[in-house]
Amino acid sequence: MKRVYCLYRVSTMQQVIRNGHNTDGNNDIPMQKQACHDFAKQQGWQIIKEYQELGISGFKVSAKDRDVMQDIQKATAEGKFDILLVYMFDRIGRREDETPFVVEWFTHQGVEVWSTQEGQQRFDNHVNKLMNYIRYWQASGESIKTSVRTKTSMGQMVQAGHFRGGTRPYGYRLVKKGRINKKGHEVHDLEICPIESEVVKMLFDKYVLGGYGQHRLTTFLVEQGIKNRNGRVFSSSTIRTIIKNPLYIGILTSGETTSEAFQHLQIIDNATFDKAQETRQQRSNDYEPLRRLLLRTKGASLMSGNIFCGSCGGRLNLTTNGKIYTRKDGVTINKKRIRYTCYNKSRKIIPCDGQTGYTMTKLDDIISVLLLGLFQNVKDSPEDALIEQRYQSELAIITSNSKPPKQSINA
Repeated sequence: MKRVYCLYRVSTMQQVIRNGHNTDGNNDIPMQKQACHDFAKQQGWQIIKEYQELGISGFKVSAKDRDVMQDIQKATAEGKFDILLVYMFDRIGRREDETPFVVEWFTHQGVEVWSTQEGQQRFDNHVNKLMNYIRYWQASGESIKTSVRTKTSMGQMVQAGHFRGGTRPYGYRLVKKGRINKKGHEVHDLEICPIESEVVKMLFDKYVLGGYGQHRLTTFLVEQGIKNRNGRVFSSSTIRTIIKNPLYIGILTSGETTSEAFQHLQIIDNATFDKAQETRQQRSNDYEPLRRLLLRTKGASLMSGNIFCGSCGGRLNLTTNGKIYTRKDGVTINKKRIRYTCYNKSRKIIPCDGQTGYTMTKLDDIISVLLLGLFQNVKDSPEDALIEQRYQSELAIITSNSKPPKQSINA
């Protein structure tokens, strides 16, 4: 009796959910499984192992990146089975530049490749090889056409202001307003959630006006006892997604397609959102290697986030090492050392011939003396003298700009 391995696959998780499949157990992909079992029984074969791929695209994902396919190929090389059985050959893959050769590889290893709908794939002559290639060329084309239709449909939905499915963004809720899809089912639309939208506004306010970063915002939400709709702590990646999502100014997106701004979906005003994107870009290593964005933030240092390297212009960040501990006699020992370090030099982003680090207390003391000196000079200077000095300075600039050019003298 020939030993059979079966492979079942669905391309997207939407198919899994739509068909009511679970992610484990023998109830997955029932149609493919039943067809393979019936076919093997008719042929007098014995199914000894079954593999399932849920939400794996046979077009987008290469065979070498599919764990199940790698396991099957390994078992092939070890001679553990005689037949690879699938519902249809495109379950093996849909890549015209790869799948035909994967199928041929199985047959060269002595494994027969069968489909319950299309029979055995043979390579006895050039016609068989050509038909094998044509089959996957057609499958590849179908995948491309399906992808184009899906992208077009999604683009049309967002341009019309409709929710295209998936996880609803934080700050909104799903409501049914009587809209019917092509299949006759009532579908959901987005609506602003009053409670969550206030959290979104607070996040943008802290990010733009308070100088908060995504990690500090995470800590802030924990301190305030604010959790996501699942009762869990906000992750920094979730906050980053919120900050960059144009939906909060009413713009829906799907791939490269963007809609007009829908006022009924707008939570954040345009100016605040634009400032948030500018801030986010300037904090990005890819966008701004020198990291010169000023930060309005609090910290243990006097100039936290607002002091820069005099050599390369990169921002100086705070670093801490050492620790605070209590001896047995109750005396607390502070061995923590806080330093300003040049971001560019410490991470080797750009060449910098300046100093790598500066002790925080020493540098803060120097800055304090300089600031106090400046304030004292202002305080000691008579108001009339300051006004006169500024007047003379402005007058000199105006006079210089208004002088006629000198006439050249020809010999």
